[in-house]
Amino acid sequence: MLPTALVRKMRSLPRRFRQAKMIARALKSHRHPIYAQIIPIRRCNLSCAYCNEYDKVSTPVPTADMLHRIDRLAELGTEIITFSGGEPLLHPDLDELIRRIRSHKRIATLITNGYLLTPERIRSLNRVGLEHLQISIDNVQPDEISKKSLKVLDKKLEWLAQYAEFDVSINSVIGAGVSRPGDALTITRRALELGFDTSVGVIHDHTGQLRALPETDKAVYDEIQRERKPGFWAFAYDNLFQRNLVSGRANVWQCRAGSRFLYICEDGLVHYCSQQRGYPAIPLEKYSAADLEREYSTVKPCAPYCTVSCVHRVAMIDLLREKPREALVKFFPPQAAGAAAQMPFGVKALSFLFLPPADGRPQSGAARLMAGAVKRALGVNSARQAR
Repeated sequence: MLPTALVRKMRSLPRRFRQAKMIARALKSHRHPIYAQIIPIRRCNLSCAYCNEYDKVSTPVPTADMLHRIDRLAELGTEIITFSGGEPLLHPDLDELIRRIRSHKRIATLITNGYLLTPERIRSLNRVGLEHLQISIDNVQPDEISKKSLKVLDKKLEWLAQYAEFDVSINSVIGAGVSRPGDALTITRRALELGFDTSVGVIHDHTGQLRALPETDKAVYDEIQRERKPGFWAFAYDNLFQRNLVSGRANVWQCRAGSRFLYICEDGLVHYCSQQRGYPAIPLEKYSAADLEREYSTVKPCAPYCTVSCVHRVAMIDLLREKPREALVKFFPPQAAGAAAQMPFGVKALSFLFLPPADGRPQSGAARLMAGAVKRALGVNSARQAR
């Protein structure tokens, strides 16, 4: 019998291809959302002291309303639809909602605290086509700040490693409110041991803004970066955004919230993100192409010290679309002045296929043929058209 991890990798190949097509469409045009977070229930079964995204009383959003919102997001061309909360596993018809996303051939993902996961629940998520699940673990032992601890969730992680056919990402956190920063390293090591993707976030205040890290936290962050093996987007994100945040420096970037990233609350209103609820607060059913175009270029004053990584990552795609060579240098900076960017082999190969030579010479005939074949496979004619 093949090892579970190998089986999961083999089953993920079609999913990787769908993700590649999604990125290709996002590079081709900026006139549709890439990523949307939608809230099926505001209530949560936990009460983490730092969190401002839950309550203890809300009822689930009616299933018919949720299905209508998913349909509307699909009409807008949204590529990835993520359930967040609150705790989305508390919604009684979550499986039906995931099926609806997949019926539109969109990517369905889930952010959960993990408490409600069981082997059968994981199998049901497999059956309905969930493609990615993220759990954020705050500490090793539960404390008065957070109960999302490795001690409580470790068995859930083992079940995910054994049964999940979808991708799993474990996020640890450092920053204010975390009493034992070394816990993030322990959590990362356990996630790597189980074969999961890992990320580490810098905790933010109630508006999503940066809280400066002390030196002890920075040391933990540096050690995590040495030990983890981030993929393309995680590695690029660390270089472009996170290293500045860890050092308390502002990031210079164009936030695409309200356009490429949408946050839909339990009332069906579109907001910039979970930390900036109230803007633009337009009902999703009335959200239009004009709204997407307006917010694409709207300057958000909260952007320089924003720590909301999912919004950052969406913006990276448009930076790559608009200024590909400049973006790649920022994603993979050279180790020394005047040296070449330290790009992985796969990135170098794609740059050779899709970008004209840096010296201004025409692209070779072989490169043009290979690039054309790849574009046809991904269902796009050109990643630089339809701007």
